[in-house]
Amino acid sequence: MIYAFCVALLRVIYAILFPLKIVGRENVPKEGGVLLCANHISLLDPMTIGIKLKRQVRYMAKAELFNVPVLGWLIKQLGAFPVKRGGVSKESIKTSLNTLRSGHVMGIFPEGTRNSDSGSAKKGAASFALRSGAAVVPAAIIGSYKPFRRMTVVYGAPIDLSAFEGAGSDSLEAVTDVIMGRIHEMISTGKPSSR
Repeated sequence: MIYAFCVALLRVIYAILFPLKIVGRENVPKEGGVLLCANHISLLDPMTIGIKLKRQVRYMAKAELFNVPVLGWLIKQLGAFPVKRGGVSKESIKTSLNTLRSGHVMGIFPEGTRNSDSGSAKKGAASFALRSGAAVVPAAIIGSYKPFRRMTVVYGAPIDLSAFEGAGSDSLEAVTDVIMGRIHEMISTGKPSSR
C-alpha cells in the first residue's frame, strides 16, 4: 500500500521534472526472478528504472542512506535493503539471492557507483545472475536529469546466459562484459537489444 502510494507520488513528480519515455517495457518478464541491470548516472536511477514498471523493484543501497531523514524511509518503502560500505556482506548476498529466487525483481548497477562515462563494471551482477537463475534484463538510462528535460529508459530482451552455466567464477568477467555490452548498445541506439 505504501509502495503504491510512493510510486504514484514519484510518477507525478517525474511527470513534471523529468518526463520519462519508456521503451521496451514488455521485455521485463511478468513473473519470476528478474535481475534488472542498468547504467548508473545519478542517485535517482533506482527510482527511474522502477517507477514505470508494474512489478516492484528491490535494490541494494548504501547503509548510511537509511539514516538520512525522509530519504531513508522512502528507499525502504521502495524496496531497498542496506549494504555496508566497503563491500557486499554475506548477509546482503544472501538477501539478494533470496530475493531473486523468490521470484522478485532486483535492480542492480554493475558499475557499482555512479559513472557518467560508462567505465568498468564489477562482477557482482554476473555472480547473482549465474547463481540465482533469474532472467537478466539490461536497462539503459538516457538523459541528464536536467529539470523539464525528457529522460528515456530502455529495457532490453532478457540475456541468454545458458552458455555460461556451470562455468564457475572464471566466466564472471565474460558475463559482465555481455551485460555491459548490451547496456552500452542501448545507450547508443536508444532501442531495446534483442539478442
